[in-house]
Amino acid sequence: MVDRKWKIAIKVVRFINEMEKIMKKVHVFMLMLALVMSLSLVACGGDTTEEAVEDVVAEVEESAEEVAAEVEDVVEEVEEAAEEVAEEVKDVEEEVAAACCMAMTADCLACAEGVEVAEYCADNPETAGCEETEEAMPFEGTSVAAEDCEYGGKIASIEATDEHTVVFTMCSPDPAFPAKAAFTPFGIQPAEHIAATGGGEDLVRNPIGTGPFVLDEWIAGESLIFSRNDAYWGEGAAFDTLVVRWSTEGAARLLELQSGSVDQITNLSPDDFETVQNDENLQFIPVANPNVMYLAMTNTFEPFTDVKVRQAIAMGIDRQRLVDFFYPEGSEVASHFTPCSIPNGCTGEEWYEYDADAAKALLAEAGYPDGFETTIYYRDVFRGYLPEPGSVAVELQTQLRDNLGIEAEVVVMESGEFIDESTAGNLDGLYMLGWGADYPHVTNFLDYHFAETNPQFGEPFPEIYEVLQEASQIGDPAEAAVLYEQANNAIKALVPMVPMAHGASASAALASVDNAHFRPFGAPLFHRADPGKDTYVFMQNAEPLSIYCADESDGESLAVCQQVVEPLLGYAIDSGDVEPRLATSCEANADSTVWTCALREGVTFHDGSTFDANDVVASWAAGIDASNEYHVGRSGAWAYYDYLWNGLMNVPADE
Repeated sequence: MVDRKWKIAIKVVRFINEMEKIMKKVHVFMLMLALVMSLSLVACGGDTTEEAVEDVVAEVEESAEEVAAEVEDVVEEVEEAAEEVAEEVKDVEEEVAAACCMAMTADCLACAEGVEVAEYCADNPETAGCEETEEAMPFEGTSVAAEDCEYGGKIASIEATDEHTVVFTMCSPDPAFPAKAAFTPFGIQPAEHIAATGGGEDLVRNPIGTGPFVLDEWIAGESLIFSRNDAYWGEGAAFDTLVVRWSTEGAARLLELQSGSVDQITNLSPDDFETVQNDENLQFIPVANPNVMYLAMTNTFEPFTDVKVRQAIAMGIDRQRLVDFFYPEGSEVASHFTPCSIPNGCTGEEWYEYDADAAKALLAEAGYPDGFETTIYYRDVFRGYLPEPGSVAVELQTQLRDNLGIEAEVVVMESGEFIDESTAGNLDGLYMLGWGADYPHVTNFLDYHFAETNPQFGEPFPEIYEVLQEASQIGDPAEAAVLYEQANNAIKALVPMVPMAHGASASAALASVDNAHFRPFGAPLFHRADPGKDTYVFMQNAEPLSIYCADESDGESLAVCQQVVEPLLGYAIDSGDVEPRLATSCEANADSTVWTCALREGVTFHDGSTFDANDVVASWAAGIDASNEYHVGRSGAWAYYDYLWNGLMNVPADE
């Protein structure tokens, strides 16, 4: 098309040049004619001779003959060029008329360039017809689906039925769907952005969401800087810039707060509770997040393949001593894996009492009367469930040696490596980890950790996960109680890990910050706070592993992600109540096997693109569909998609 246009243009130029030649000849002829007329007038006045006039007339006649000859030659060339131009124009008109149209509107221009109208309008939004064309184009919904429900997961399909409606069809009833769908890993990004990044490194470090803040810069090892999203659909931030920094030391975080260089810190050290409470320049913020710290074992490594060894460790540790010496007031020894504030969390038998003699005897029965050698792994990250990780690790090392004869080497690992290796079930030994509730339902604790597809503790136990799968389909907590009792009793008997403590924790902020808070479920909603200045600085425990939380499970990453990317639903600022976010509602059918979500209209992403149902499908597909080309992420674990929905769909046979 472009080559043809150049050919036409060249021939038109030739046509114009030939016409210029003719005009020059005509101009000379006119001058000669004017001279003849002048001489004729003079002759009439008697100032010249008849012979002079005749000479001029002869010259004019000769010139006229030359002009006529030149015109005839040029006309032939012009006619030839005009025929060629007309032929080329006709061919192009036929091509354009067949494929496009001949107007300077979005649909015609897009057709002429061989691109979609939406793509053309994205680059040329001011072109006439872009808005009208976009409105006129029918919405083509996308979907993702499992081949069938035999794969064992919860989700059968996700379909964009129209621009503002997404339907989740489940393989089995899931009454906890809203509580799970409100969690940060299920945040939405533009389908085009996911495709453009390929789902890998560019997406991991460059999120585009609809949230109240836009990521400006990630300075590795130092901070993340965000600017206010002035196009936010909800109530925007009162300040311009959000800065997130980190420090692994609780004392260092408090010093930063006291100096005024940060506005809020997370995970106040237990020893500093009273200091903050007595400082009029600071405010003490209790964190009511249900949590658990546990000592895990991977049952695919000797000697943890033997349940008696695992039971001996469960009985041989004085958990009350740990809480008394290393946890703040308000913490408690864990009677069950799930905190009792969660419905059905504490049904069934309580955990083993501390009994060093019985533990030693049980270890001897397993063939280890003198103990054995092993390792205690941990990451040096302060969390509400584990405020002093290094000190607790040494205390466990001492108790294992003194009570059971087990010699354990303490090994501290880099945070990202520790999470990846423990999640994959690759740690040969014991390791300290914990869990803070993401949503207020027992499935968040039990279904995540003891799912059929979770290799964290080694080989999963059907005595646990089969009961949990059945219980998760029951919406009434009272009706499900008997099943959760059975599951909790199986966890105690099989000892995949030892639940240690439910930790009390707190945050702190400058007294000048209005509405400083820390939610029971999720990180602070920073756009709801007001520091009284242009910049809000928050200091957390560690650097995020990434800002693509579909494939992350650490709290530091999740806290940052939720400032940028939003899920369909969310949690209230002061409770676990589910609120609308990008969906105005998600309604179930009679048996909770179909959830229909109505999307908020008029929402735009940080890149200016419009949010619609296909973005929801694309975001979920990248996480839940193992065969999706954008199922890449950072670690490739996709822990929350996997465990909360009972497995990924369309997993290749060789995985």
